[in-house]
Amino acid sequence: MNQKVTTHQAEEDARNADLKIYVNGRILPKAEAVVSVYDSGFMLGDGVWEGLRLYNGTWAFAAEHMDRLFQALKAIDLDIGMDRAEVMAALAETQAANAMTTDAHARLMVTRGVKTRPFQHPSLSRSGPTVVIIMEHSKPLLPRPVRLATVPHLRGLPMTQDPKLNSHSKLNCILACIAAEKAGADEALMLDVHGFVNTTNACNFFIVRKGAVWTSTGDYCMNGITRQKVIDLCRANDIPVFEKNFSLVETFDADEAFLTGTFGAQTPVGEIDGRVIGSGALGPVTERIRSLYRDLIAQECA
Repeated sequence: MNQKVTTHQAEEDARNADLKIYVNGRILPKAEAVVSVYDSGFMLGDGVWEGLRLYNGTWAFAAEHMDRLFQALKAIDLDIGMDRAEVMAALAETQAANAMTTDAHARLMVTRGVKTRPFQHPSLSRSGPTVVIIMEHSKPLLPRPVRLATVPHLRGLPMTQDPKLNSHSKLNCILACIAAEKAGADEALMLDVHGFVNTTNACNFFIVRKGAVWTSTGDYCMNGITRQKVIDLCRANDIPVFEKNFSLVETFDADEAFLTGTFGAQTPVGEIDGRVIGSGALGPVTERIRSLYRDLIAQECA
């Protein structure tokens, strides 16, 4: 009953012991893929990242992921020194080095690079950016719906650290996850600055009420690519969908709840703060959305 579950839980794959990692233009064995302790990403969390998923030899929704990456790079005033085609070529090179064709996940990370002294000013990063691509063979393995616990940690305002930015600085979300685990849950349900239900520490959050799908306004969360695909699929298939403010009161008696993310696609939620959501199992609307999403992936990655 207390089996531990995470939203990024995957089947064990022996091939991951011998991965090849991209580091600044070089493909290196996993054990040799290292960066400096003076790297601004390690030292200060100064960087941005993207997660991409490989299906049938194609990186799903790659254009949208590149849009988000380059938007984030511009926002933090970081010149990667590569254009989109070169980034995609680096992904392809890493994919080929690992002989990956499907059910693989990539984490593409860009930091401001190695600093000359251990202080925060960006001018101390003078050697150019650090670009790393980690790929893993990964097939999601979820033995049961996830359990969430509401935590005091909020997704904040854009003038502090904009939650739309896929930043290396994830401590707020990590603390939220720790709080949820201390409460006996798998992941944290985070509210926005007004007390409305927002997102989890790692995924976007949806509920289903009387056949209609609800998610947050998107003002205080990562505007996930899978999140948007689900919204688009609902609109295209006559499933009522609303981006709106809603409270925990409305969440607790939802008929279904699920999470979205690049890795897990749509992950069912069975329990929130000790309340069983619906039947506690994968619900019919979530199941339909999953099917529609699988069809979309098959079309995108034919």
